[in-house]
Amino acid sequence: MTSVQLNLTRPGASSCDTKLTANPWDIDLDPGYGPGASRADHIPGSAPRQGPLPQEYTDASDAELHARIDAARVELGDRVVVLGHFYQRDEIVAHADYVGDSFQLANAALEHPHAEAIVFCGVHFMAETADILSRPEQSVILPNLAAGCSMADMANEEDVEACWEALTQVYGTEADESGRVPVIPVTYMNCSAALKAFVGRHGGYVCTSSNAATVLERAFEAGQRVLFFPDQHLGRNTAHAMGIPLEAMPLWKPRQELGGNTEAELDAAKVILWNGFCSVHKRFSVAQIEKARAQYPDVQVVVHPECPLPVVQAADVSGSTDVIRRVVEAAEPGAVIAIGTEINLVNRLAAQHPDKTIFCLDPVVCPCSTMYRIHPGYLAWALEELVAGRVVNRISVDADTAADARVALDRMLAAKPR
Repeated sequence: MTSVQLNLTRPGASSCDTKLTANPWDIDLDPGYGPGASRADHIPGSAPRQGPLPQEYTDASDAELHARIDAARVELGDRVVVLGHFYQRDEIVAHADYVGDSFQLANAALEHPHAEAIVFCGVHFMAETADILSRPEQSVILPNLAAGCSMADMANEEDVEACWEALTQVYGTEADESGRVPVIPVTYMNCSAALKAFVGRHGGYVCTSSNAATVLERAFEAGQRVLFFPDQHLGRNTAHAMGIPLEAMPLWKPRQELGGNTEAELDAAKVILWNGFCSVHKRFSVAQIEKARAQYPDVQVVVHPECPLPVVQAADVSGSTDVIRRVVEAAEPGAVIAIGTEINLVNRLAAQHPDKTIFCLDPVVCPCSTMYRIHPGYLAWALEELVAGRVVNRISVDADTAADARVALDRMLAAKPR
């Protein structure tokens, strides 16, 4: 795996740190996301904290942890299913029954109604989604509660409710002659269960990077405008590809009057974008693409749609993590591919395709700090606790929130990617 460099010698220097890949329990109790790309992001005081991991797991060697995980999996059999996100470290992916992006894993959670427990090796909002979609008697477990998401934390229920009230005052509530309401809320999967429930209550949709275009098309069938949160870049890139001009996509900055916009700007809007972003993907730049093309004239550049619009426009392909994977698989031997997404996926693709030159656009390689929180030590602990008849780190969404969120998630699952 490509190493993550430490450079904290000057203000504004990278906060990437090799310690992130080793012992996450050393940083779990700190009030922050850890030494990755999101270190400078604000973390809510209510964000979950992971308690101390028993010393037998922190002292265990990698080989011992893997042996214990394997033994627990054998003991548990079909009683447990392990889901792993594409961005997880390789030593976690090796134990996952299913590996995929958030859309694929949401479907995978539905496909195992008889498993007693779903161990979700991802981040908090993903585990919440699995709990909403699973049966009430199933337990959804997040091995490390400190695995959050700074993007998801950039939009909270209070601020979104305030935004919605302000937009209602500007647009009213009456449908037009075609029956379309003034505004439809669309939330990216990367948000809390409470915001998924908000969207469900207001006739909106959840989307993933896989099906964002399909969801926006359906939203515009029901509404004159879309409020898109929390990731401004996915919303902007998707809407721009649909032909919506940038001037019709104002940015909503929470806790500012009208989100920092005028009524005229909002009246002309087609998509109101929330001021949120992924700290990993916003690091990618056009300059990095230009450097890759200078070094490899035949390079194919593939980036995630959470990247800024100029980066997406400069790339050859933009798509979800699954699209990126399929582009690499389809490339001819000898191909050179530069990728703009989280380093774990890039490194895994490079290892799986040694006949191709595959590298990350960002030379600093600043990772998603919270994905690294799922370490084999935590997975071994969670599984062995299940063997002993104890459920730890259960993620549970209350019934009312889950019911409203399920409405929006069902709409998402029905909006198959194009």
